[in-house]
Amino acid sequence: MKKGLFLGFVVLLIGLLAACGGSDEAEGLLEDDKLTVGVTAGPHEEILEKVAELASEDGITIEPVVFSDYVMPNVALSEGEIDMNSFQTEPFFDHMNEERGLELIKVADTVTFPMGMYSEKVTDLKELEDGASIGLPNDPTNGGRALLLFEQAGLITIEEGLGVNASINDIAENPNNFEFIELDPAQIPRQLGEVDAAAINSNFALEAGLVPGEDSIFIEQDSQFVNLIAVREESKDDEVVQQFIDLYQSDEVKQFIDENFEGSVVPGW
Repeated sequence: MKKGLFLGFVVLLIGLLAACGGSDEAEGLLEDDKLTVGVTAGPHEEILEKVAELASEDGITIEPVVFSDYVMPNVALSEGEIDMNSFQTEPFFDHMNEERGLELIKVADTVTFPMGMYSEKVTDLKELEDGASIGLPNDPTNGGRALLLFEQAGLITIEEGLGVNASINDIAENPNNFEFIELDPAQIPRQLGEVDAAAINSNFALEAGLVPGEDSIFIEQDSQFVNLIAVREESKDDEVVQQFIDLYQSDEVKQFIDENFEGSVVPGW
C-alpha cells in the first residue's frame, strides 16, 4: 500500500514539473522577459528606441536587433532568432515570403519613407546629360519602385501594368539613353559619386546624412509604400504583439516622428 502511494506521488510530482516546464511556452514571445525586434539602422532603429522607451514604462523590455541589409531581418525572423521585425514595405515583404517560402505575416502599418533621387554632380534633373549613369537598388521591389520614380520624374516610361514588378528590362522608352546600374541599396549613398544620380531609400539616405526633402533632386510623389510590422504565423495572436502595435501607433511616437524627421518619415497608420 505504501509502495502504491509512493508511486502515485511520483507520478503526480512528474505531472506538476511538466506543467511548470510548460509555463515558459505559455508566456509566448516574452518567455525570456524581452521582445527582440529586427530593424535596419537609421530611422527604423531610432523609432524603435522610442517605442522601447514607452514599453519600459509598461514593464516590457524591447531589444533592437539592427541589420545592414533587407534580407536577413526576414530570415532571422523566420528562423526564430528574433520575435518580429519592422523595416520593409509590403511589396518587398510579399516578394520575400514568396521567393524564400517564409511563413511570415503582416500585423500592422508603420511609416512611409519617400524614395528620392540624389546626385553629387547635378542639382536639377535637366542637367543630366545623354547617357548619364543612374543607380538604383538591386532588389526586385525597390528596383521596381525606383523605376516608377524615374517614370514620375519624366526620365523613362516602363511597360504598362507592371508597377513595382518592373525591371530595367521593362523600360519601354529611354530617350536620353541613360545607363541604369543596379547596386546594393545600403551601399548606394557611399557610391553616389560613382554615378551621375541614384535612387536611394530614405532610411539609407537619412543614415548617410542626407535630408530627402532638401537634398534630393526629385522625390517620390504621394508614396503608397507603407512599411509594416511582421511576425511569424504562430505569434500573430500573442498579446505582446498587440501591445507593441499600440505603442508604435501611439500619439507619443507620432509626435517623435514629426519632430525628428520633419517630413522625411511620415506616419502611415
